[in-house]
Amino acid sequence: MSPLLQARDVSKTFGRTRALRGASLAIGTGEIVAISGPSGSGKSTLLHCLAGIFVPDDGEIHYGETRLDGLDADARTRLRREAFGIVFQFGGLVPELTAAENVAVALMFGGVGRAEASATALDWLGRFGADGCARLRPGDLSGGQAQRVAMARALAHGPKVVFADEPTGALDSVAGEKVLGLLIGTARERGATVVLVTHDNRIAAFADREIVVRDGTVAEAPAVTR
Repeated sequence: MSPLLQARDVSKTFGRTRALRGASLAIGTGEIVAISGPSGSGKSTLLHCLAGIFVPDDGEIHYGETRLDGLDADARTRLRREAFGIVFQFGGLVPELTAAENVAVALMFGGVGRAEASATALDWLGRFGADGCARLRPGDLSGGQAQRVAMARALAHGPKVVFADEPTGALDSVAGEKVLGLLIGTARERGATVVLVTHDNRIAAFADREIVVRDGTVAEAPAVTR
């Protein structure tokens, strides 16, 4: 079976810094994959390329039969809205919106009506134990609450792939493992693929497979397990 996501000899430079130097990997449908490595190794840049946020300078990114790096910015944005869910380290919530509105607006961008989006948002906040903060804005949320809201937003529209960049970095170990367990458990139930960037071995242990990035290239990548 063909991989769902592939990076082929991907390179990316920011100014004089070469973040990626010919990185290659393949991720199967339904896999939970951790991308690990030391700070500055290029793992977050690789995730952003896989998600179509960054366009590599060289190499190719494939999502199924689609060459992602060949799409224009609007097409990549549409693909992220329809097929991807993204969780950033500090949530990335819109500060002017309530928790419920942050989840609902992502659904409305995908064409869901306001009433249905609001009801779905409340349902997903409840699944992540964040329904009590539905009317709060991000500035009034704790780090754990914000991450629960971000994860509800990432999963509410039924993405095929969830990208999570250091999603527990702002949390203590107990809260981080609990929130990540909710994310991965929900993804498994829905058959979604998860690509998780972390430098924490305890968090990487939640994954089916760990891919190690060092100095901008993939140093270790066991075979696709599914």
